[in-house]
Amino acid sequence: MIPALGLGLVVGVVLGVVGGGGSIIAVPALVYAVGMSPAQAIPTSLVVVGVSSLAALLPRIREGLNWPVIALVGAAGIPAAWTGAAVGKLLDPNILMLAFAVIMVAAGIRMLMKSRETEESCSTGPHRAFRSCAPKAVGVGLLVGFLTGLLGVGGGFLITPALTIFLGLRMKQAIGTSLAIIVVNSAAGFSAHAAGYTIDWATTLAFAVPAVLGSIVAARFARRLHDKHIRISFAVLIFAVAAWVTAGTVTA
Repeated sequence: MIPALGLGLVVGVVLGVVGGGGSIIAVPALVYAVGMSPAQAIPTSLVVVGVSSLAALLPRIREGLNWPVIALVGAAGIPAAWTGAAVGKLLDPNILMLAFAVIMVAAGIRMLMKSRETEESCSTGPHRAFRSCAPKAVGVGLLVGFLTGLLGVGGGFLITPALTIFLGLRMKQAIGTSLAIIVVNSAAGFSAHAAGYTIDWATTLAFAVPAVLGSIVAARFARRLHDKHIRISFAVLIFAVAAWVTAGTVTA
């Protein structure tokens, strides 16, 4: 139970600082540190990350969220999450974990690339600019939603890079927007996995309580960090967890 408490705190801190990435720690931790099967770890992770993301979101509401992007990405992600969950049940768990690692490496590399805010950015004001970015927002929602259901992640480790790289949001706005989308995606993903799943309340609470507390404290601290430092920290974390997942899967 002690590993669950410590790793839950790490999940919350990561969510609070970078607006995502909690699930890339939660799923491997539940599988390799706690001993759950991927089928158990996925819905448990979605509960913990969804609640923690909501807690981390509250201190950031005053900073301004991109509500149109939240609506588009979140709405597109719901049916995609159900589809991903259906596909995931047909695949070998080891394949899922290795796919997890590959996607993490790709996301980390893209995160290190400097993004630019263009005149068609979703963070700009004119309606014409937003109409041009709306299809990209829907595409991001479909991709992240599918991976949410498939891999049991809230999608934040992909949403935050996608919001900055493809939709042109500034990092700090992307973090708050990402957290709101994670809450929606986690709920959709959990509903897709809920059938036949019995919550292990002791483990879930051991993860969730420190995760919530860590996310609230970290969200307040993260306001002082520079965007560049957040991006680099996020990428390093992703690479480290990808290596952990690969090693754990290969030696299993």
